[in-house]
Amino acid sequence: MNHLADRRVGFVGGGAIAEALVGGLTSAGIDRAQLTVSDVNPDRRLIMQTKLGVRAVAANAEVVESSDVVVLAVKPDVLPGVLLELSEVKDLDLARPLWITIAAGVPMSRVTDLLPEGARVVRAMTNTPALVRAAATAYYANSRARPEDVEAARELFNAVGLTWQAPHEALLDAVTGLSGSGPAFVFVFLEALGDAGVRCGLPREVAYKLAFQTVYGAAKLALETGRHPAELKDQVTSPAGTTISGLERLEAGGFRSVVYSTVVGATERARELGAGE
Repeated sequence: MNHLADRRVGFVGGGAIAEALVGGLTSAGIDRAQLTVSDVNPDRRLIMQTKLGVRAVAANAEVVESSDVVVLAVKPDVLPGVLLELSEVKDLDLARPLWITIAAGVPMSRVTDLLPEGARVVRAMTNTPALVRAAATAYYANSRARPEDVEAARELFNAVGLTWQAPHEALLDAVTGLSGSGPAFVFVFLEALGDAGVRCGLPREVAYKLAFQTVYGAAKLALETGRHPAELKDQVTSPAGTTISGLERLEAGGFRSVVYSTVVGATERARELGAGE
């Protein structure tokens, strides 16, 4: 946390992802006194204060004024209005902080158009496993961002999982389709896997626990060994055994093709949203 150790970090919006990021930062050693959150909902402010021990306020301008890094953690449709509101606050220097936006589908140009010329901005796409410190986050910085700004963004998202710096902003749409929307696709697979266990005679609670642990363990094995998924699959697949019999059904059902088209469809929709369609 070298690039965040002395920086004050503020969150405009105190929803679940902001809560996860605040929790990740404090667990990584950032002083709670450096963190401020704003939210219009008093219940969310209370959670931030009592659960995480950070300062929570109602006014977004107060966060910007007291922060070196401002994380825009509001919903995409709310973001333009928030920035317009901030631009109307007298004597508020919007060119000073580093801005990090996690609003899905909102291109960086839409953010920079509402900030002063020269604003330093990082756009990031993270996902809901941030809530358990297992997020997959990609980020892209504009040309005004300094090297230390990029490192600060990386450290912020490293606090809740894995990070990747995209070489082009356009790739964030593919990230949205794969890992942004991906948890929902995995949850459907988990539900189907568990239900199949019930169909084959397992108690429902046991079937779901086994399904969850199986997917978690398989992903952990792939991440930690670095081996290709096909190699790991072959390790489980014995000649004329149970696994190859099940894999036959997946192939016959077009499993790979459905996964491809699912991610491509989500990516295309992300591009449409970014274009304002």
